[in-house]
Amino acid sequence: MKKAKNKRSPGKPVNHGRHEYQCKICSHPQREEIEREFVNWVSPSKIATEYSVSRDSVYRHANAFGLMEKRRRNVRIALERIIEKAGDVEVNAAAVVSAISAYARINSRGEWVERNETVNLNALFERMSEQEMDRYAKEGTLPDWFETTIGATQDDSPGGSNGV
Repeated sequence: MKKAKNKRSPGKPVNHGRHEYQCKICSHPQREEIEREFVNWVSPSKIATEYSVSRDSVYRHANAFGLMEKRRRNVRIALERIIEKAGDVEVNAAAVVSAISAYARINSRGEWVERNETVNLNALFERMSEQEMDRYAKEGTLPDWFETTIGATQDDSPGGSNGV
């Protein structure tokens, strides 16, 4: 008959004293480096090999000390590695663009942030002076401040027209 493994129930706090007594990472002379590498998305298998510990002990230690959550919040580091390697390895453009796009949407706390920008064109037209309106009606020329506010204009849009 197989001996049942002693698994703790989810949500039950870790006894740090017991963990530290049995943990190879806690007693390792390079504990801080191991923790830093884990949080910075170095592979647990690579950490285990480099520091002569087991991959399981890396995960147990990370779970006991809340390093998993720190790692998740630090997802920008993983994306930076992908972006940095774009010129060194065979990757397709879509993967690089996706990594850059994701990187731009993650804030410093590791939170996904959707950035939406809307411009009320009616409000901008209402801001135009009578002279600017006349010029727009006769020549189709918008004031500089208008174009700066809405971003890309007909002259610098890909495809030549943005519908303004």
